[in-house]
Amino acid sequence: MSLLNPWALLLLPLALAPFWLRSLQGQRYSWLEMVPEDPFSDNIVLLLKVVTAVIIASLVLALAAPQGSDKVVNRVGKGAQTVMVIDRSVSMDHPFAGDATSGRAGEIKSGAARRLITQFIDSRPDDMMGVVAFTNSALYGVKITANRDAIHAAINAATSAGINQTNIGAGITQAASLFDSIQSSGSRAIILLSDGAGKLSPRVKARIREELKDKDIKLYWIVLREPDDVSIFGDRVFEEDRGPAAIQLDRFFKSLKITYKAYEADNPVALQMAIQDIDSREKNTIQYAITVPGRDYARDLIVVALVLSLGMFVIKNFRVKAWESA
Repeated sequence: MSLLNPWALLLLPLALAPFWLRSLQGQRYSWLEMVPEDPFSDNIVLLLKVVTAVIIASLVLALAAPQGSDKVVNRVGKGAQTVMVIDRSVSMDHPFAGDATSGRAGEIKSGAARRLITQFIDSRPDDMMGVVAFTNSALYGVKITANRDAIHAAINAATSAGINQTNIGAGITQAASLFDSIQSSGSRAIILLSDGAGKLSPRVKARIREELKDKDIKLYWIVLREPDDVSIFGDRVFEEDRGPAAIQLDRFFKSLKITYKAYEADNPVALQMAIQDIDSREKNTIQYAITVPGRDYARDLIVVALVLSLGMFVIKNFRVKAWESA
């Protein structure tokens, strides 16, 4: 057991205050010999002092915040260690093309990504996930963890507005570095979600090639494309280091000699189908350890103090206000 606030123990002597202080309540009599002895009341008074001391001691110990020892629990499940790499450029706040027949704009890309990724996370309780966003540089979201509250908070932050730059290389290298601090569970993957691409320097390409291959990381790229954008699945052939940035990036990913798959989504339904396909591919047996926080004894102590205080309140109401001789 450990104490988060050990300094609070300096207040423990306050628990003796009920024995030092005398009650100011009483009755005036001209001759004390006329007052009979009342051992029952004397014992009740002593009991109330003891209870008051226990209440004070419980509150002081609760303030010290005693915590039980953390436990490491090994778990086996179906899933993967996954890092979501999310584009935060300004264009992610643009809507999908929408339905031309209805004349209404489609759902905002970042909003659709947030909604569908949240569903993806909630449907995979055994996954450990990390989050990285990127604009002109990588933005750390959360380490690879099983804490769903932390993951959801990081996803909400990663799908908020950013600036008009897309540094995919920084996002991928930052995501790969998150695997350094955690033991492999058997399956590792990076899911890259962006609506554009950028050129990678030879140095960044070399680092990505080394990181993903050495750590055995799979790569999934979901391209949120506009209707007029060139498709990475098109038939047109471009020369080496020629053509649109998305095609060059897809060509580079294919050359990494790792498990890689690309998707294109120009509407929320296509985005959902891409995420569902990744979900079906990443359901391997994994083993991982999680740390379970120790018991918080402060709550128990506060409950004890509350129950004893209610008991004292009830006993006080049975007190005899005055004594009259026969």
